[in-house]
Amino acid sequence: MANKTLGEMISSLRKEKNMTQSDLAEKMNVTDKAVSKWERNLSCPDISSIPKLSEILDVSVEKLLNTQTKYNSSKMEDIINVSLIGISLAMGICIIVTSILKQIDMNNAIIMLGIGICCLSIYLLKNK
Repeated sequence: MANKTLGEMISSLRKEKNMTQSDLAEKMNVTDKAVSKWERNLSCPDISSIPKLSEILDVSVEKLLNTQTKYNSSKMEDIINVSLIGISLAMGICIIVTSILKQIDMNNAIIMLGIGICCLSIYLLKNK
């Protein structure tokens, strides 16, 4: 079971028990679509349901969770890029608004500007 993702682990254990996705879904009180997403690593079971899942699949929680995490790297890249740009924009907007309202001092404005510039620099260097 080593080097398997959580989804692969759930799928193989379910098949060993001769269960369909619908069977597992019924026992877990979720939809078969949820089980399908788990097995395709598109989502994960709720953390509070892991003990029940391990009981149904007759495996320890530790063994079930001792899996690789599989991320869609392009989605992660998109999230990181949007976050960096968003932080840069948010810092700039915050400085402008608080300056207009005369609610920010120079030291805080410089710190916020530095954070924004750093995030923008990281984004530009990362995507060079």
